[in-house]
Amino acid sequence: MNRRRIILAYLFTDWLSAAMSWTLLFVYRNVMFEEGTWSDWQICFEDDRFSLGLAIIPVFWLGVHAIAGMYLKPLKRHRILEVGQVTWTTLVGVLVLFFALLLDDAIVSYKQYYASLSVLLLGHWTFTLFGRLVITTRTVKKIHSGKWSFPTLVIGGNERAVKTIEEINGLRKHPGYAFKGFLQANGADTALEQFMPNLGKVDSLESVIETHEIEEVIIAIGSGDHAILESVLNVLEGMAVEVRIIPDIYDILSGSVRMSSIYGAPLIEIDRQIMPQWQRSLKRAMDWVISILALVILFPVFVIIGLAVSMTSKGPVFFLQERIGWHGKPFKIIKFRTMVLDAEKAGPQLSRSDDPRITSVGKFLRKSRLDELPQFFNVVKGDMSLVGPRPERSHFISKIMERAPHYRHLQKVRPGITSWGQVKYGYAENVDQMIQRLRFDLIYIENMSVALDFKILFYTVITVLRGRGK
Repeated sequence: MNRRRIILAYLFTDWLSAAMSWTLLFVYRNVMFEEGTWSDWQICFEDDRFSLGLAIIPVFWLGVHAIAGMYLKPLKRHRILEVGQVTWTTLVGVLVLFFALLLDDAIVSYKQYYASLSVLLLGHWTFTLFGRLVITTRTVKKIHSGKWSFPTLVIGGNERAVKTIEEINGLRKHPGYAFKGFLQANGADTALEQFMPNLGKVDSLESVIETHEIEEVIIAIGSGDHAILESVLNVLEGMAVEVRIIPDIYDILSGSVRMSSIYGAPLIEIDRQIMPQWQRSLKRAMDWVISILALVILFPVFVIIGLAVSMTSKGPVFFLQERIGWHGKPFKIIKFRTMVLDAEKAGPQLSRSDDPRITSVGKFLRKSRLDELPQFFNVVKGDMSLVGPRPERSHFISKIMERAPHYRHLQKVRPGITSWGQVKYGYAENVDQMIQRLRFDLIYIENMSVALDFKILFYTVITVLRGRGK
């Protein structure tokens, strides 16, 4: 079961389909509009416009499909999904190509426009859908036959869990679950032992997922165990696993959920992604483009700040520190150094407004937030986003988690250079203020949109220009 190979297959068929539909359009126009014949289709290769389009158009289509999320989760795609996504991406992409490349052509009547549009639309839709259905059908058959499956963990081992597993095992087509075992929600949760190994209690959830490389989690908690549901979901928020739950406890869930019948499993899939895939793709593209432009345009500012830092205190210009990012992965954040050397020789400490460790230039950089500018490098690398919850160190995350376990919700998105909490609350000087700022970051995640990102960026720029950073 090679996910990368399946993605490459989708990429190849999409590229080939785009090339075929572009070729079909040129041959059709040559025959219908320029009095050519179907037998001399090779004349297209003598047309510079055709050759240029053959090089560019397939890349355009791969980009459209990527924005639509058609290369994500290649093993979870199904035929109805392919029909829907291919249809709407074809409509959008063909309209863009029509207005960009075909609208200024010399024509005899508008019927030629309509004919060209129809040929490109039907040709691309047919070729793309056929290629994708071949791959998707093969994948679905492999899973239904049991040849391919996903390591699965069940949380809860009561009679409700037993009934659910019996129902799943009784499906005519294999649902794709390879049960590695279950975790007990309480001491009496052992009824599932007849079907799978007992892997212990829910407090070992993280280690079990890591040890068994779990990809799917099914929550089967009894009516008396609702108190632990929140803690379980908090743990799972920071992990790259699919979470499904028995429909009987649908009414206790918060957030966005949708019914899911992936490979015939009668479960509810928890979907906490507020932003649709096209907005997530647009957000990442915006991050990359703006960061590249910022690094180029602000290069003189980088030089000036670098000189000021190096001339006013001993030590390197840049300061690198390990932070915890997306899905709990550590990375090195880059900032202009604003403190003296060995500022934390006594251990991790948060800075405060009257902190003697901050240099004279560092005070200005922090107040104007110019010390954050090098993080555009982190954004280009993919460690961070322009807008997102501020990343913290593992030491302080542990302290926050003791009092606010829902902090894990922040790790399901990339951390940001600026955030709603940063704009509304400023820098945190202690754990209490970190928890206070956490509220704003949670509100941001539940309301994520490209429009909100622009609003936060606008107020961040105002803060920098006015020098009102705390």
